[in-house]
Amino acid sequence: QVQLVESGGGSVQSGGSPRLSCQVSGDIFSSYCRGWFRQAPGTGREGVACIDGGGNTAYADSVKGRFTISQDNAKNTLYLQMNSLRPEETAMYYCAADGPFIWAVWDREYEYKYWGQGTQVTVSS
Repeated sequence: QVQLVESGGGSVQSGGSPRLSCQVSGDIFSSYCRGWFRQAPGTGREGVACIDGGGNTAYADSVKGRFTISQDNAKNTLYLQMNSLRPEETAMYYCAADGPFIWAVWDREYEYKYWGQGTQVTVSS
């Protein structure tokens, strides 16, 4: 059984730099995309970043240069380092696994098989 458990969320000031973690357990395809998504109240789920088994990455334009996705294969843990956070980035952040093998669709939530429960990030101005 696959489980994804996020941690690291909370309340931060605008400009803050929290790091989210996602502990992955169970049998997943390590070469496929693992991603971070976020969902603000009243909006759809938005792809933030993705990393594949080879360490190749993709980012939403809105976070390029500020967020970094990484993984520790020995610990089966996915990370999202977020810098210079903005109040409009207040959202529930989710990690997802067994994503697409095609980069063109990395940010499509329906391409991911497994999801965590999410961790709330609230950015105050």
